[in-house]
Formats: sequence, C-alpha cells, structure tokens
Amino acid sequence: MTTSTSEQSPKRIRHRRRGEQLEAALLEAALNELIDVGFSNLTMESVAARAHTGIAVLYRRWANKDELVLAAIQHSRLAHPVATPDTGTLRGDLLALLTAISEARATFTAVAASAAFSGLLIDTGLTPAQVRDKLLGDQSLWSNQILYRHAHDRGEIDLDRIPPAVLAMPFELMRHDLLMDLKPLQAARIKSIVDELFLPLVRSYQSG
Repeated sequence: MTTSTSEQSPKRIRHRRRGEQLEAALLEAALNELIDVGFSNLTMESVAARAHTGIAVLYRRWANKDELVLAAIQHSRLAHPVATPDTGTLRGDLLALLTAISEARATFTAVAASAAFSGLLIDTGLTPAQVRDKLLGDQSLWSNQILYRHAHDRGEIDLDRIPPAVLAMPFELMRHDLLMDLKPLQAARIKSIVDELFLPLVRSYQSG
C-alpha cells in the first residue's frame, strides 16, 4: 500500500503577516540591511528580499529608501526604551540614566550617523538638527522630566528656579558625545557632566 505525498509530508501552515506585525518585520529587515551593507548599498529591493516579501509592499508604505531608513531607525529606538531610574538622589538618577542611555544608544547612533553621512542628510533635505532629533529622538526629554520631578518632590531642587536650558544640558552633552565618538560615554565623562557642570549650575540657581 502506498502513501500519498500529502500524507507523507506535514502540512505547511503559512501565517501571513499583516498590519503592525508586517510593518515591524519590514522595519527590522531594513535596519538589519542597513547594519550589514550600509546606507549607500541598501536598496528597496534588498530590503524586500531580506523581509521575504515583494517590493510593492514596501512602496505602499514608504516612497523611497530614505523614508524607509528613517522609519526603521525610529522604530528601533522606540522599540527599546530606557527605563527612568529612581535611586533616591538626583545625582544617582542622572548618573544611572546617562549611563543607560549612552550604552543603549551607542551602536544605534553609529549606524544612524553612518546613514546620515552617506547621503541621508542630502537626500531628505533635512537639517543636521532635524536628522539628529529623528534619529536620537526625545526620550531624554520625557526621561529628565520624570527624573527632575522626583528630585523636586524630594526637595532636592526647585524646578521654578532652574532654567530649562540647564536641565537639558546633561542630555544635550551626552547626545553630542555620542554623535562625535560613536561609542558609549566613559564613566569619568558622565561624572564630569554631572558633578563639574550640571550640579554646580543647579546649586548656583538654587542659591539665587
């Protein structure tokens, strides 16, 4: 007695990706392609091949590879948020948060910067500041709001007396260093930002 081929082989069940699941898979494929071959060599065709889909699926969502790469970088950043610490002190919170963001964003920033310098800046028509904000995002903004609010509630600082530029300074310096060095900040650099620059300024404004 013979057994039919369909009985010999298990049935293949294909799960079609749709909606957010499909878009996430496409963006992950684009990011991996960017990491492997760089922005100059990345094409819509190569991303479609990596994602095992047709190129029309990409063009229905993004007009060109510039839009796709920006979306992929932003997706990766949002998919891996950094938790806001609560060490009990403003200094401890700042040291922990700057360290965590620096370590989490170093490789990501290197990839994003490589794309920017390889043509993304020119092709999109965006300014360096606009690209920076799109690539690195505003996580530090909401993170430091929570962090400073905790310090305010503990009585460590008075948010009404400290200019927003001072509060933003540690995070702006961190983002600058990440873009310049493309690697995590050294512990000594983070301590210098907090202990030698930020906290003296805060004490100056606190004392009036």
